[in-house]
Amino acid sequence: MLFYGTEAIILAKVEIPFLKIIHEAELSDAEWIRSRYEQLALVDGKRMNAVCHSQLYQNRMSRAFNKRVKPRQFASGQLVLKKIFPHQNEAKVKFSPNWQGPYMVHRVLIIGALILAEMDGEVCPKQINSDAVKRYYA
Repeated sequence: MLFYGTEAIILAKVEIPFLKIIHEAELSDAEWIRSRYEQLALVDGKRMNAVCHSQLYQNRMSRAFNKRVKPRQFASGQLVLKKIFPHQNEAKVKFSPNWQGPYMVHRVLIIGALILAEMDGEVCPKQINSDAVKRYYA
């Protein structure tokens, strides 16, 4: 019901018994159409109710996640260490370090993106997320 907005029913069960009910109740066409419109209005109400509940759930989840997030502010010229990800060649050895560097922050881009530079001044071409770096204290 939440996914499609209506209950899942086999088509044969919808048409044939419904026609029998109309015939037995002796409903006119106008009454039948009015009842169908009322049912469709209920479906829209249920759909809107489900959308509101999903938005409330997403807001609660984002608040719970953001409680634990520590905002990191980096400035140009700071020294940082870059995380070695499992798909990189440096991570192939069992007891290899988890961080490499130090690097210097060359430029701070939009929210959380950094461009790093080697210590000799060579700028790395790819930008990196600030979650994958940490400050280096010499």
